[in-house]
Amino acid sequence: MAKYLMGIDNGSTMIKVGVFSLRGEEIAVGTAKCEMTSPRSGWSERDMDGIWEANVKAIRDAVSKAGADPSDIVAISLTGHGNGGHFVDERGGGVRNSVESLDNRGQSYADRWISDGTFKKIHPRGLQALWPALSVCVFAWFRDNEPETLARTKWILNVKDYVRMKLTGEAWLEYSDSSGAGFVDTSAGVIAPAMLADMGLDGFEKYFPPMKYATDQCGTVTEAAARETGLAAGTPVAAGCYDIDTAALASGVTDESYLNVIVGSWANNQLVSKIPIISEDMFSTTIFAIEGYHLMLEGSPCGAVNLEWFTENLLSAEKAALAAEGKSVYDICNAAVAETRPDESDAVFLPFLYGSGAASGLKGAFFGIEGWHTRKHLIRAVYEGVCFSHKWHIDRLAGYGPLPGAARIAGGAARTKVWLQMFADVLNMPIETTMSSELGTLGAAMCASVCAGVYGSLPDAVRGMVRVKDRIEPNPSDAAIYAVKYANYLRAIEAARLYHGA
Repeated sequence: MAKYLMGIDNGSTMIKVGVFSLRGEEIAVGTAKCEMTSPRSGWSERDMDGIWEANVKAIRDAVSKAGADPSDIVAISLTGHGNGGHFVDERGGGVRNSVESLDNRGQSYADRWISDGTFKKIHPRGLQALWPALSVCVFAWFRDNEPETLARTKWILNVKDYVRMKLTGEAWLEYSDSSGAGFVDTSAGVIAPAMLADMGLDGFEKYFPPMKYATDQCGTVTEAAARETGLAAGTPVAAGCYDIDTAALASGVTDESYLNVIVGSWANNQLVSKIPIISEDMFSTTIFAIEGYHLMLEGSPCGAVNLEWFTENLLSAEKAALAAEGKSVYDICNAAVAETRPDESDAVFLPFLYGSGAASGLKGAFFGIEGWHTRKHLIRAVYEGVCFSHKWHIDRLAGYGPLPGAARIAGGAARTKVWLQMFADVLNMPIETTMSSELGTLGAAMCASVCAGVYGSLPDAVRGMVRVKDRIEPNPSDAAIYAVKYANYLRAIEAARLYHGA
């Protein structure tokens, strides 16, 4: 009888559940949505019951598609976006809507802690840049604006920890995404009450359950959760890890051999190393899913979400028509890029619709548009702008030492040939992709595999479950063109700084 692993991936909108063989072959993927809402300008929230209901739907969908007997799933694990906050009461229910990682209500606290010296005091321990949805900034906002929420709160969890608690009835945090939330001493690997006190968050440690490592068991599926999901009661559930960690694992990145580029809502670029980078200019240094390693992240919300905005607002009619035919609007976008040359247009797009790593307050913009430009040139500019945002962050990583000679790429761009080639050319390095289309769920399943004893360690699981699909070499002539265009991109950022007073 075949045995399976299950990985559950909670993004900011989409929930994906993958069923995998013990060798990492993707058997089936179930999906469901829990849409974000914006009750006020700059707020991003989701209904907590809706998150769980979407997970139930996606789990049932995956098991049904796989045709698997739930009792043959040997272990389950989870991943999800970090930061924001999920406020849970004594009974394990949501106190209010969650706060998502695109939320901006904490901006004033990030700004204040930078200006008053708090950042310099806490950074050597937390190793996190301050940004609006960083969990500690969100906590400070609730301290000052919704104390009634905190009065009803037993635990504050990350999304994967909330869903795991709904599966098992047990509340745990996990090291990787907790270390990226601003309340963990990353070097010591402990929750830091003194650091919380430095931010005026005295006593907040009471809201955090104990932490586990990614492959540790955190309970089993309860009878109640089994009735809702169709899973087998008693199935072991592993802690799982941060979605940036699962993307690295499922890309085969476990050490310093490869750069990991993740093209999602965020433009994330990361290195895995035993030696942490400790710098106030680094966006994030966290505890990696593999004990003894750290993950260094340079990123911002400047990724493929910008292309999603473009299609929603400027290609909405085509999107609806193609969807009715079972096709994708992204086919139009890919064709536009394929039909144009990198030296055909000097138009520049700044992908700062949802924030920027370059400076607080910068907004998205097109520069250099002329009357002869067509829609396809704007689409190409959006693709290039996302690539340039990644290069901007990768150049910052390069400031700390030599980079690996190749990158493993994950996210939507990994399924788009024209965008993969553009990334190889803009970064001027080989790009590799892997076989699995759902890296978050596969990385989570790897955690489950070690928990169940299928593999002895996460590196062993990577060797057993990851296979390289393609390697794309940079085109030297196009790389030279993109080097010039990237210089234009940097000049556009400086012009935007002046315009916005950033």
